[in-house]
Amino acid sequence: MERPSWAPVGIDLTVPSVSRIYDYYLGGSHNFEIDREAARKAIEIMPGLPKIMQANRAFMRRAVRYAVDRGVTQFLDIGSGIPTFGNVHEVAQAAHPGARVVYVDNDPVAVAHSRAVLEGNAHAGIAAADLRKPAEILSSPEAVRLLDFERPVALLLVAVLHFMADDEDPWGRVAELRDALAPGSLVVLTHASTEGGPMSDRQGDQVEDVYRNATSPLFFRSRGEVQRFFDGFEMVDPGLVSMPDWRPDTPDALEDPVAYSGFGGVGRKA
Repeated sequence: MERPSWAPVGIDLTVPSVSRIYDYYLGGSHNFEIDREAARKAIEIMPGLPKIMQANRAFMRRAVRYAVDRGVTQFLDIGSGIPTFGNVHEVAQAAHPGARVVYVDNDPVAVAHSRAVLEGNAHAGIAAADLRKPAEILSSPEAVRLLDFERPVALLLVAVLHFMADDEDPWGRVAELRDALAPGSLVVLTHASTEGGPMSDRQGDQVEDVYRNATSPLFFRSRGEVQRFFDGFEMVDPGLVSMPDWRPDTPDALEDPVAYSGFGGVGRKA
């Protein structure tokens, strides 16, 4: 397989990558046939998957604007993926030109492409690091240069925690990050679930099967399990809800029912 110019040397082009699959769902071009094949299999099981991803991105943009409206202008976006239209820095800096954004990802394609996109942007950077090691994220050169942890930070964990198994203690990792944040900080979080939406448990199992061969397996969790990630935060109204139901810009009638798969919420550290 020929390696395109934007793909870093040494990446394994035989294993589907969760960030490149996500890029494909969103209509991006930074993916390989191995990623597209996995995405098409998942879409066969759940035809509305791209709609869920679009609802996820729309939620993220509304939450970023909410943060800026509340005076939070520092963002730490973990599991940021491959940049597509309407990224955190674009939304945040449009609302507040001085907003600072640190992206974090462990996918070499996401990191390389983010560096290219952010070139010349003095207030945004990308750290090659992993949610499983919060200390490395917090001490990364980008975080140290751009973020002041004495002041509130919006921690974004959007569509990333469902790529960590229970035995990797994602709740503990979130707690470590929470403890590093100043009072007034926010957590913005979404998570895949078969509860409350149109996706059946059987479809969920089949989608999980597709991701077993990817760079990270996928784990659907219940609403109660997702709520636990907000321990130590006060929930912002309307709480933990389907993504289109979180402070919508448009009437619900415009949303495809499949967009109500999964949960999103924002919490504030007192």
